[in-house]
Amino acid sequence: MSAPAIHRPLRIGPYESATPVVLAPMAGITNAGFRRLCREQGAGFYVCEMITSRGLVEKNPLTFRMIAMDPDEHPRSMQLYGVDPTTIGLAVRTVVEQDLADHVDLNFGCPVPKVTRRGGGAALPYKRRLFEAIVRAAVDNAGDVPVTVKMRIGIDDERHTFLDAARRAADAGVAAVALHARTAAQRYSGTADWSAIARLRDALPAELPVLGNGDIFSAADALAMVAATGCDGVVVGRGCLGRPWLFGDLEAAFAGRELPQPPSLGQVTATMRRHAELLIEYMGDHKGIRDMRKHIAWYLKGFPIGGDLRRSLGMVESLDQLDELLSGLDPDEPFPADAEGPRGRQGSPGKVVLPEHWLDDPDDPTVPAGAELEHSGG
Repeated sequence: MSAPAIHRPLRIGPYESATPVVLAPMAGITNAGFRRLCREQGAGFYVCEMITSRGLVEKNPLTFRMIAMDPDEHPRSMQLYGVDPTTIGLAVRTVVEQDLADHVDLNFGCPVPKVTRRGGGAALPYKRRLFEAIVRAAVDNAGDVPVTVKMRIGIDDERHTFLDAARRAADAGVAAVALHARTAAQRYSGTADWSAIARLRDALPAELPVLGNGDIFSAADALAMVAATGCDGVVVGRGCLGRPWLFGDLEAAFAGRELPQPPSLGQVTATMRRHAELLIEYMGDHKGIRDMRKHIAWYLKGFPIGGDLRRSLGMVESLDQLDELLSGLDPDEPFPADAEGPRGRQGSPGKVVLPEHWLDDPDDPTVPAGAELEHSGG
């Protein structure tokens, strides 16, 4: 498979990538080890897990462990969550003054109840004046650090907010806007509505990058999204779970080169081994190998591996044990067709949990009581 190259690189502030791809921040996934693994596979921007602005301002130890960046990670991209403009402003100022990141992304897309019930994440753009105040506080305190926003279509099918929110963000001076083309009520279920990305691209100035997110599980999906919507780049989340080589596929596809052959089981297990090494380097022996457990089923999806071995791998206790278990697999086993397509959490659509009276007045700029999450982490 080959495609004509996209000649315009993705630019976020002063930073540029010839491959217009961004790794979506995912709680419990996009730590320093996983970001490094993905960077080794292909070019793009790689964003850390969501960091709470309160945790950053209050110097929470867990938060500061989560913002660890590799010395060769460039640009260093951090996603911030917040519901209070003052706290967001202080958090961004902290990032700038302590040189913690080169790029700040604001989270307005998380549909998780513990976030939306406080008015955060995907719930927040409904409160348009509060949303605008948060974005302006971030941009005003960022100096030369570019600020971007990531959002969803809206709370549900009756409350679409993305066009108004994106225009406000553009007026505030953000460097890019990303849209996950689902509502918060959809969570990760159903099909992303790529036509919303096209409408967003049409609604914003041509010089402001618009990034599309939702249902990119292959290089072909990414090219199809760009062709269908005119977006300037893609954001990849669940599609790279157990498939970090997707970034190599995307790099080749956007450059117009033939895609690499899908990996054999031996190549997959070598990548798993590298992933485990990096997690251990980042987290330590005990936490690192335990964190690796959740990735194993994603890596081995579709391969003909017995249930007993899968269970043993899911309970692995050490790198040596992982090596022993993987050594029993056939390295020449080809990549299965069953491994293609959606992966990761999907869940079911449902009512979005919101603060009491949240929907009464979209122009109310009041910060909900107890809105700020105390510390970062899933």
